[in-house]
Amino acid sequence: MTELVIDVTDLSKSFGATKVVAGLTLQVAKGEICGFLGANGSGKTTTIRMLCGLLTPDGGTGKCIDYDIIRQSHDIRRDVGYMTQRFSLYEDLTVFENLDFVARVFEMKDRGAATKAMMERMGLTNRRDQLAGQLSGGWKQRLALAACVLHQPRLLLLDEPTAGVDAKARREFWDLIHDMAVDGLTTLVSTHYMDEAERCSRIVYLAQGHIVVQGPAAKVVSESGLVTFEGTGENVETATRALRATPGIEAAAVFGHSLHIAGMDRAALQRATESAGGGLDWREVPPRLDDVFIHLLSAKETNP
Repeated sequence: MTELVIDVTDLSKSFGATKVVAGLTLQVAKGEICGFLGANGSGKTTTIRMLCGLLTPDGGTGKCIDYDIIRQSHDIRRDVGYMTQRFSLYEDLTVFENLDFVARVFEMKDRGAATKAMMERMGLTNRRDQLAGQLSGGWKQRLALAACVLHQPRLLLLDEPTAGVDAKARREFWDLIHDMAVDGLTTLVSTHYMDEAERCSRIVYLAQGHIVVQGPAAKVVSESGLVTFEGTGENVETATRALRATPGIEAAAVFGHSLHIAGMDRAALQRATESAGGGLDWREVPPRLDDVFIHLLSAKETNP
C-alpha cells in the first residue's frame, strides 16, 4: 500500500467574505514530486500554509506527515521544510552562519557536521563565508533550499521557489529536488513555469480554491481534448491578429516564424487555417502543457 505523506479531505479557508480554498481534497505519496499549478489567487499558497501548520483550516480533515492538520500543527512545522518565494534568510549573515542558525533553531545534534555536510551537498562550500545578501538569485535559492532540508524533514513545501531565477540555476535547483526525491523526500511545489511542471511526478491544477484536474503531465495533456495547429511562414503576426478574433480559437501565439493556435473544435480550427491567408503552411501538432494551462484558465474566466 502506498504511504501517503499528505492526505487531506474537503479543506476550506476564507478571509472575510472571500473563500480562497473550497473543498480541496489532496493525496501525495512518499517520494512524489507534486506540482501545484493555477493562476494567482487560485489558493495555492493558502493550501500550502494550511498543510504546514501556519494557517488553521475553517473546515476539512486530514493528516500531513502522520500529524492531524488541526490538532498537531506544531508537530507538522517541526517536520516540514517550507520555502517561500521571497528570500527569508538573514542577508547580513554568511552562508555558514545562516545554516548554523537554522540548526540551532531545530536543536540539531552536532550541528557543525550537519551544516558542513549540507553545504557540500548543495555546492555551497566555496561560499561558506560569503554574506547571503551578496549571493546571486540562484545561489540565494540554493541556500534557502539547504536551510529548508537541513533538519531532514519528511516533506518539502516550495512556493514558486525559482521565480526570477535564470534558466541554468532553475535546472540545477530541480536536479537537487530530484536527487532528494530518490532518497524518499516528498515535495509539493507551486510553479508558473511549464517546463518545471513537466518535471513533476504529478500536477494538480487549482482554480478558485478547488482542484480542476490532476495527474501526470502527459495524461493531463492527452485527456484535455484540446486541439492545436501550427502555421509557419513570413506573415505570422498579421495572421495572428485576425485569428485571435475567430470563433473557436481560444489562443493564438507567435513563436518566431510559426503561429500556434488552440481550441476544442477541430473543424473550426481547420476552417480558420484555410481562411487565414498569409501563405502559411499548417499542420496539426500535439498540444503542450502550457496550451492546456491557458485553456483551463480561460474556461474558468468564462464560467466562474
